[in-house]
Amino acid sequence: MKKSLFLLLLAALTLVLAACGSSGSDSSDSGSDTTSSIDEIKERGTLRVAVFSDKPPFGYVDSNGENQGYDIVLAKRLAKDLLGDESKLEYVITEPQARVDLLKSDKVDIVLANFTVTPERQEQVDFANPYMKVAVGVVSPNSAPIESVEQLKGKKLIVPKGTTAETYFMKNHPEIELVKYDQITEAFEALKDGRGDAMAQDNALLFSWANENPGFSVALPTLGEQDYIAPAVKKGNTELLEWLNTELETLGEEQFFHKAYEETLKPAFGDDIVADDVVVEGKVEE
Repeated sequence: MKKSLFLLLLAALTLVLAACGSSGSDSSDSGSDTTSSIDEIKERGTLRVAVFSDKPPFGYVDSNGENQGYDIVLAKRLAKDLLGDESKLEYVITEPQARVDLLKSDKVDIVLANFTVTPERQEQVDFANPYMKVAVGVVSPNSAPIESVEQLKGKKLIVPKGTTAETYFMKNHPEIELVKYDQITEAFEALKDGRGDAMAQDNALLFSWANENPGFSVALPTLGEQDYIAPAVKKGNTELLEWLNTELETLGEEQFFHKAYEETLKPAFGDDIVADDVVVEGKVEE
């Protein structure tokens, strides 16, 4: 009887030990499946970057079907330094309101689509160090210039959806009628066609557009506080975020963004704007 009881206890102990071993094995296996975000990019062989196709001089497609602009110059350098070849890029064309969702759904690794840092967006994505300064501005016809917010009362203000301009006016001036468009090009065409009295958007973009479109000017260049434009990654992607910050600081040391400004922005802005008004080299100095 004692022998039978001993055998039963031994069998039970064996089962317990086997279960523990199995559990440890499963944990080890699941850990081996974990791949870092940078390793995933390298295994894929391409860096997926969200950019604009209709926002010159920051991100646009030229007459040859090639992506060009300030954001594109940065994207190429990131691909070169991460993957060894600037052509190892997959451009994902986006509209302003789709930028957050592209990161949340893992359709891109980085958003470089002229993305302004805001507290609301920081709750949904992680921003790296900034590479541009920006503020909301208003462009209007020279024949009826808008020089103050008060002049917009009773008028129609055009804004692209999903932009800081839309958010600013909805929050601070709900009394002003907004005419909203999905695409930036649609918004500019609406302004030229007279479907609104003025258009609000990032002032850096407006400077460029007004320079290329006689008859319009940015008579109201700055509203609210100065903001910053920065690359964004999926919330919680600490590895890629830290790599980006280190990379941006390295680029800042070589004055990369001043060179990119001379190449892409200065021809569009003209001589009235200087690089230091727009460019941030690697990080904001305390």
